Amino acid sequence: MEILRYFSLIIASFFIFSLVGIMSGWLDRKITARLQWRVGPPWWQNFADFVKLVGKETVIPYEANQAMFLLSPIIGIIAVTVTGALLLSSIFFNPVKWDLFIFIYLLLIPSVVIFLAGSSSGNVLASVGAGRELRLLLSYELPFIIALLVPVIKSGSVQIYKIADYQITNGVNIGYISGFIAFVVALLAFQGKLGYVPFDVSEAETEIAAGTFIEYSGFPLALLKLMKWILLSVGISFFVIYFMGGFRNPLTGILKYLAVLILIILIKNTNPRLRTDQILKFSWGWLTMFGMLAVLFALLGY
Repeated sequence: MEILRYFSLIIASFFIFSLVGIMSGWLDRKITARLQWRVGPPWWQNFADFVKLVGKETVIPYEANQAMFLLSPIIGIIAVTVTGALLLSSIFFNPVKWDLFIFIYLLLIPSVVIFLAGSSSGNVLASVGAGRELRLLLSYELPFIIALLVPVIKSGSVQIYKIADYQITNGVNIGYISGFIAFVVALLAFQGKLGYVPFDVSEAETEIAAGTFIEYSGFPLALLKLMKWILLSVGISFFVIYFMGGFRNPLTGILKYLAVLILIILIKNTNPRLRTDQILKFSWGWLTMFGMLAVLFALLGY
């Protein structure tokens, strides 16, 4: 019965977070268009794009490592889907006793997948994008982990469902000084995980075309895009659970989700792309410093 429960969670996670992620991606495109005085695409556009890619031919470069080239998108989909299943457990079912370190590990995999996808394609521009993705990963991961330690200190537990339960009686983590700073630091680091501006160096279309994805087409490219959409919805849901009290009230939970999504979109559309060295300095400097400040405030009880 336990195996059946976990399997049903994974299937539910795939469909729920795929749907929410695709619609979140559309909302991103729509708000971006409005900010640029454009109309933007209809609500079904991302669905149409995905179906179109699935139906197109998959071209594998002659010099590519074919196994890694094709397996990378599948590994990424599995990682974000399992992460979503664990989140669903904490929202709708008896919580699976998973801790923060599992979440950090699973969220690390999509970035590794992007690196492997680019480096296995045999394309020079993709290799440049893969190298940038690896440096980006090394830059934002440290402040991201430091920021996530703040709710652990406040609640005294590394288990996600206990951190969520702690907020019922003690108030949401974002309501504390330490929690608010940690939320901002983690959100900016998550922007790097998404590959959004100002951290889109690995897919910089004006410099290296599509970067890591330049050789992808057809079904594998559709899976990579779906991975990004699921990662967006899973990550925002985690922020709502971890910092903002979760989805116990569905209406307020949806409003919290939309608030975080709009914040991500605004950051994306109001900043220029940073160079790799600027990202390293910003992440290891300001983000890490404010992350440690948040930890200090948490230890002091603020």
